[in-house]
Amino acid sequence: MRSGARHGTLALGLSYGGTVSGNGSDRYYGSGGGGAQWPEFDPEQVTQDAPARDPLAPSTSTYGRGGKSVKPRPPRTGGSARAGGRRWGRIAVFTVLALVLLFVGTGIGTWFWASGKVTKVAALSDYDGRPAQGAGTNWLVVGSDSRSNLTQAQKNELHVGSDQGQRTDTILLLHYGSSGTDLISIPRDSYVTIPAYTDSSGKAHSARKNKINAAYDLGGAPLLTKTVEMATGVRIDHYMEIGFLGVVNVVDAVGGVHLCLDAPVKDSHSGADLPAGCQNLNGTQSLALIRTRYSLANSDISRMANQQKFVAALAKSAMRPGVELNPFTLYPFLNSALGAIAVDDGSGLSDLVSMARKVGPITGGKGNVGTVPIKNEGYQVSGLGSTVLWDSTRAQQLFGAVNQDTAIPAGLLNRIG
Repeated sequence: MRSGARHGTLALGLSYGGTVSGNGSDRYYGSGGGGAQWPEFDPEQVTQDAPARDPLAPSTSTYGRGGKSVKPRPPRTGGSARAGGRRWGRIAVFTVLALVLLFVGTGIGTWFWASGKVTKVAALSDYDGRPAQGAGTNWLVVGSDSRSNLTQAQKNELHVGSDQGQRTDTILLLHYGSSGTDLISIPRDSYVTIPAYTDSSGKAHSARKNKINAAYDLGGAPLLTKTVEMATGVRIDHYMEIGFLGVVNVVDAVGGVHLCLDAPVKDSHSGADLPAGCQNLNGTQSLALIRTRYSLANSDISRMANQQKFVAALAKSAMRPGVELNPFTLYPFLNSALGAIAVDDGSGLSDLVSMARKVGPITGGKGNVGTVPIKNEGYQVSGLGSTVLWDSTRAQQLFGAVNQDTAIPAGLLNRIG
């Protein structure tokens, strides 16, 4: 009989299921006084043929083959410890498994929830003469200045005015691949050719020269991406846009961004009033900074420097462990971020995650950051006013390197800030 077993059969064939209880005068198996009573030991019954024997003492049995006497198996030493170790091992394994399943289940649930938050826009399409697919990955990141989704109170608070229509305050070409990460600003007043298009009323328009941000107002995201592709020769793989309110909400969701300014920024048009030095900016302050241009020495060029600093700072804030690993911060951030942006139909959550990680090197001062090579920042055009004229030769070399996913030669990017 195995010592310490919960259920078993004793030598004489008495089935039991319980614990030994009582004292020497009323030993029994069972619980609560029930169960099978065992006969008491009576010394008076001792005879020569029947030597004295305690019924509970170890015994031999003839239950088996050939009537052979079977000696009881000695109790295993350390058996309880080993059994306990096995139990604790199983408990540990099951606990870890449960945590893994919980994590995976939560992750999958979060993934589907987050995927459902992403707004899609028909921004990319094939057309005759579209640039061929290059090496690496290219994103067109756009900041829209549309006020259509803002209340009057929000317009006043954010100092964005009440201009009609929609244009692009920010146009960034983000490239990453084996050569690293490149973040290239395209001035909103760049003087380029806007391809032929058909407007929402069905009226056809021929190609014409204009400021690049007019493409967004005339034909939305599809015409803007086509204009950028034709002007740069770079095929856009993914598109993302964010509006005024989106910037505010995303920054506030991550607890602000940390930026260092070389000089004070004060602008009555954007509402910016920031001192020089390193500081933490909330959403409203961040929006004011990236919109400021009238009070800056180089207007749009200087503004692009602040926009690039902001993008790097926001990416760094979003990748903090306090955001990624804290559900009380992560979910509000994802809710704000994914609800504030729109991407092309072919892009999903995995593409956004990949992009966010590739922007990482820029937050640490690595990668290439600059603007398209410029020949004239104040190129005057009748009917358009001041525009930005690219250095076509150097721009062609720059975008050639992007297409081939090779290191951008020194001196091609116009460094700002």
